[in-house]
Amino acid sequence: MLIGAHVSPAGGPANAVTRGEERGCEAIQIFNQSPRAWRPREYSEDEVAAFHDSISESPVQALLIHAVYLLNPASEDAELRRKTLTALTGALRAGHLLGAHGVVLHPGSALKDEAEPALKRAAEVIAAALDDSDACPVHLEDTAGAGGTLGRSFAELARLIELAGGGKRLGVCLDSCHLLASGYDIRDADGLGRVLDDFDAAVGLDRLGSLHVNDSETPLGSNRDRHANLGDGELGPDGCAAFLSEPRFEGLPCVFEGPGRAGKQVEPEDVAWMKELRERGQRARAR
Repeated sequence: MLIGAHVSPAGGPANAVTRGEERGCEAIQIFNQSPRAWRPREYSEDEVAAFHDSISESPVQALLIHAVYLLNPASEDAELRRKTLTALTGALRAGHLLGAHGVVLHPGSALKDEAEPALKRAAEVIAAALDDSDACPVHLEDTAGAGGTLGRSFAELARLIELAGGGKRLGVCLDSCHLLASGYDIRDADGLGRVLDDFDAAVGLDRLGSLHVNDSETPLGSNRDRHANLGDGELGPDGCAAFLSEPRFEGLPCVFEGPGRAGKQVEPEDVAWMKELRERGQRARAR
């Protein structure tokens, strides 16, 4: 497992590598554009070269790009879907240039519509973005299930992958907070193991491309997305340790998104705590 954090790319993507190093990361996640603006960020040749030079000499081994939260590929609004397609295509192209492990995407929201028509709209946008970009995968993130959000179940993720064409560039990012909030009991190693068996049956472990480890302020099945610092929420230290030490997650980038103990961003002590929890989980599994 590649332990890491969401970091700022301010000043260029090479600076994100530096910030990851400062935090003891083996993986980093960035937004490729302003979270409050639709216009995709286009990196210059110099910025791309500087990024590759930086990461080649760094302990950081993997980059994830998180598509900004404005995107809703499932929207009934055609203009919003058009803007989503432009931004998602831009993120995938940036991912290709930077050699990203994947672009993490929230599948969108059905709002008042039924799930199946919304899944079809989302799949059309995602398939078009993949067709208009090269190589970089998209990782569909499971959701907590608030409102009409898509991806609250493994069955929905599997259906979306099917509708989007089922190609090899379609993967999944599992978020521990979202899993718990959507009703998957991963509070200990045995429970997590059963949930992953269900994921394998519905989606396939070969589709699992990345991970978010976040604790949850709200309980099992709450359908509310409220991140807590690791060990301080409903998963607790044991649940977080189980997630971080799961053998089937080996080799995958695993990112803590925050809030972090300082309350503003993930700091070195948060990443050190992730590594301590992982070691604790490994010791428990070895008993």
